Amino acid sequence: MKKAIGAACLVVGIILLIFGYNEYTSISSDISEAFTGSPTDSSVWYLTGGGAAFVVGIILLVSKT
Repeated sequence: MKKAIGAACLVVGIILLIFGYNEYTSISSDISEAFTGSPTDSSVWYLTGGGAAFVVGIILLVSKT
């Protein structure tokens, strides 16, 4: 059961990272970064959430117990 949850977290993490990268490279994020110095909030949340889900998935898949 733990391996299935780990695999699901890994897949969700990858999907969120892809969405975050697409949002980060969008025109709206470029305009926001030009004026504020930082990308849009949604791209940061997608990348952060995707990274966290990816790490949790790896940990669950690798753990022995």
